[in-house]
Amino acid sequence: MPLSKEEVLKVGALSRIRLTDEEVNRFASQLSSILDYVGKLGELDTDATEPLAHALPIHNVLRKDEPRESLAPEQALGGAPDATDGFFRVPRVIDDGTGA
Repeated sequence: MPLSKEEVLKVGALSRIRLTDEEVNRFASQLSSILDYVGKLGELDTDATEPLAHALPIHNVLRKDEPRESLAPEQALGGAPDATDGFFRVPRVIDDGTGA
């Protein structure tokens, strides 16, 4: 079932992506192919298949969360390109409306 141009435009609008007419036509075809393939996967009999969280047998390898001594401020700030009065100093990233 092919996607209509209107459906592709709606997906683009929801994604906040402006699409050209050429992109709408191309994505309609590509997305329709993807949905057709997903539909074929839905036809598979998976009743005897055990659900998996991951294809490989992995396990959590993190250390136990136990309290311990923290870094000294000098050590924590040691690799900082700019530090002032025991704090990391970073460039301003919030616009205060002054245009500066």
